[in-house]
Amino acid sequence: MTVPDTEQAIDDIQRIPGAVNVVPDTAFKDGPAQTVKDVLGWVPGVVAQPRYGDDARISIRGSGLSRNYGNRGLNMYMDGIPINTSDGLVDNFEIDPTAYRYVEVYKGANAMRYGGNSLGGAINFVTPTGRDASPFEGRLDAGSFGYARAQASTGDAEGKWDYFITGSAQRFDGYRDHSDGHSARLSANTGYRFSADAETRFYLNVNSIRQRLPGEVTKEVALNSPRSAAPEFVQLDQQRNIDSVRIANKTTLRFDDTTVDFGLFGVHRHVMHPIYQWLDYRVNDYGGFVRATDDRQIGDFRNRLIAGVNLHNGSIDNKQYINLDGSKGDLAASNVDDSKNISAYVENSFYVRPDISLIIGAQFQHATRERRDRYASDGDQSGRRSYDHFSPKVGVLWDIDSAWQAFANVSRSAEVPTFDANSFSSPISSNVEAQTATTYEIGTRGLRPESWWELALYRAEIKNELQCLTTAPWSPCTVVNADRTVHQGIEAGVGFVFLKSGIVPGDRFWFNAAYTYNDFYFDADSRYGNNRLPGVPPHYLRAEVLYKHPGGFYAGPNVEWMPKSYFADNANQVKVDSYALLNLRVGYDAPDSKTSFYLEGRNLLDKRYIANVAVAGTADVSSAIFNPGTGIAIYGGVQFKW
Repeated sequence: MTVPDTEQAIDDIQRIPGAVNVVPDTAFKDGPAQTVKDVLGWVPGVVAQPRYGDDARISIRGSGLSRNYGNRGLNMYMDGIPINTSDGLVDNFEIDPTAYRYVEVYKGANAMRYGGNSLGGAINFVTPTGRDASPFEGRLDAGSFGYARAQASTGDAEGKWDYFITGSAQRFDGYRDHSDGHSARLSANTGYRFSADAETRFYLNVNSIRQRLPGEVTKEVALNSPRSAAPEFVQLDQQRNIDSVRIANKTTLRFDDTTVDFGLFGVHRHVMHPIYQWLDYRVNDYGGFVRATDDRQIGDFRNRLIAGVNLHNGSIDNKQYINLDGSKGDLAASNVDDSKNISAYVENSFYVRPDISLIIGAQFQHATRERRDRYASDGDQSGRRSYDHFSPKVGVLWDIDSAWQAFANVSRSAEVPTFDANSFSSPISSNVEAQTATTYEIGTRGLRPESWWELALYRAEIKNELQCLTTAPWSPCTVVNADRTVHQGIEAGVGFVFLKSGIVPGDRFWFNAAYTYNDFYFDADSRYGNNRLPGVPPHYLRAEVLYKHPGGFYAGPNVEWMPKSYFADNANQVKVDSYALLNLRVGYDAPDSKTSFYLEGRNLLDKRYIANVAVAGTADVSSAIFNPGTGIAIYGGVQFKW
């Protein structure tokens, strides 16, 4: 009850009249598992740009478009527990790609189920339970640039109890100089079933991450000497190191036609982060949620009502020291940043016909941000601000047949500024407003035995878009509001069998593709006019041809293609060049086998390219804002279970 299996999760998410996805573990466990791109790289509309090590910038519909460290504009969860800090910033380092049974992706306001109220939406990483896990599973991975990884899990169910535990450890030297790191992660849950209508589950998540940072370089260096690090980053021994513990409980009760979920969570995170200064953060977040789902007949009509309240509060005890070549110097700043967030939401689906539902919903969000400055020698930077936003949504969902849906919706969203990069220190805080948007969306999706497809078209009209603009290569970006901007695009995916029994009886040749079109621009901005918004390619395509043998063998090439350049700055003076990468994967994974393996080659033509950029207001050829992509790499792994 507390954790739907993959099939139930797919069925539940398809009740949403918008672009959503469930990515099963079968889609990402047969390959390298280092960054979030390895999990979500084939989801249309998700732009995942690796930087180095475990880190990757992730954006949906232009969320956090200018953000080159951390992520903003996405609500990310692990088993429904927020990964974001309470002010909204989120790191990807704590995501373990081998730990999950499936991943739910809710784009834009389609995340209302989780009280999501951001442009990008929400992503929920769901671990197995003892009721759907093997008694033992393990895997070993190794590859280029010193990459080595080990993972093991166990789970079981006995009567009313079940449990699941998974742990992983990895190390890597990194493609670039000064980008080595290592990590260890543990996730566990245990559930107790009181009856067929009552269940509770406890969660534990522990992480230890150590990552050196190579930093951004000029475009010339990125393309001609891609393995080199920025000298300032090496001199200051810049790193991002995290120790975190997350605990939570979720309980589910069923009363005839009504199901109630409620829970509590607490997170402690210690961030040791020598960069331009030596940052020492201790983060303590806590919160809870309650959600009721009522699905019943009203007369001759089906009606599904979802209502809930989310609470997410926390504080960041922040001390900053002079960075003396990687060691702590004198204290330079000391703050306590408090965030409080409460949201209430309701969504009702009324089935005017068994195959057509009309959806209306709304969310109210109240948030406060308060900084208490404890370092007065440079002036009092204390400040407090509150935000209140009401975000309605209307939509329609049509089940054209049992495997084909069409949908449309109109929604509002609002995002409150985060504390980082001095974006909330007084008096700057009085000039940084919340970002709001109205999004229009229409699309279709379908799944048949030998084909699948999804297509969504959207347009988001945004006011006060939050931009974090790079001003110097070794200092934090500065948060500002754009005036009016437009994000519109296409999210399309397709897969189909184009040849059956081509070599042996029962084999299949599959074609799979995921395409994202991003048309983002300023709307009559006083400074930038109608310039293109920087930071993301207008076109991005992943496509593969995959041979599948009935015995479990598979092989095929795939490409990542960015056919058109994009800008690195608001002024549209510097571009990131187009590129195409050739990859190949081979493996064996029979459904009834206890052992599987894979071999994967990436960027086999050793193309030199820019993976992502730290967006600037105005840039030139000397701007150190570029992160080079990884060169040719080979990975292999074996998995076993019983």
